[in-house]
Amino acid sequence: MTKRVFSGFKPTGHLTLGNLLGAIMPAVRLQDEADCVYAVADLHALTVKHDPERLRARTREAATLLLACGLDRSLLYVQSRVPAHTELAYLLESTAYFGEMRRMIQFKEKSANQEEVRLSLLTYPALMAADILLHRADLVPVGDDQRQHVELTRDLAQRFNRLYGEVFVVPEAVHPQNAAKIMDLTTPESKMGKSDGSAAGTIYLLDPPAEVRRKVMRAVTDSGTEVRYDPEDKPGVSNLLTLLAVCSGRPIGSLGHQTYGALKRETAEAVVETLRPIQERHAELSADPAELERVLEAGAVRASGRTVELMDSARRAIGVL
Repeated sequence: MTKRVFSGFKPTGHLTLGNLLGAIMPAVRLQDEADCVYAVADLHALTVKHDPERLRARTREAATLLLACGLDRSLLYVQSRVPAHTELAYLLESTAYFGEMRRMIQFKEKSANQEEVRLSLLTYPALMAADILLHRADLVPVGDDQRQHVELTRDLAQRFNRLYGEVFVVPEAVHPQNAAKIMDLTTPESKMGKSDGSAAGTIYLLDPPAEVRRKVMRAVTDSGTEVRYDPEDKPGVSNLLTLLAVCSGRPIGSLGHQTYGALKRETAEAVVETLRPIQERHAELSADPAELERVLEAGAVRASGRTVELMDSARRAIGVL
């Protein structure tokens, strides 16, 4: 039986090379073996102070890039266009406990030292659970930082099923096969991501080739001159080797360089060539906003249709239908 996969991409920043190699490309490969559902999770961006116009722009950019990267054989839509997400989130909030929400690591980290904390920051794990359970997903590809949220989703699904009757599929967290962990080029001890890395050490999917080359050539390396893969003692060089291996499709063991400079030059060109078709496809899609809107609207309609039966079952089970 074909497994169903769900994953969401939050448009809180520009998508990066780390996002591409760690999450998007594994998602593209999954399309050949699973029923895949992907959402641009714009509602999750409301948990902190934000600019509405910037959020709209980044939502469109993220959707366009996901299509340009190859997620065009999946159900792809913008989360806020499917109202069932927020309705199911409330039903799950009515199943969750304050204590377990307050213990979520991301809430603790993001609310620390803030005078004003939005309530949605506390409750958004229920929305994340709704995203997953709404589609009866079997598998949820996540990094280590999101495993706690999937565990909460499992707890809420099991609790709801126990209290009100069997409604939800209990999902499993999985780590995507061949997912590359890409680190910041200037601080290779930190992950390259929309919110984790530095601008100077982060390669964005829409960075022009000259900017990509500049960032790679300025990447921090390590003491000594030996080029070898050793993440503990040589994190900078190891990160460059990982980038080159993934972008060139060659195993790390086959990569041989005499100098850091040669490694950087070859890595820069491999990254430029990896991003080239994505940027070209992004330009094509961006040139026809009406077509992008048609694709996203069709995705939202299809997603809404898929959720009708689940929502009827959940409403009836909890007593509001």
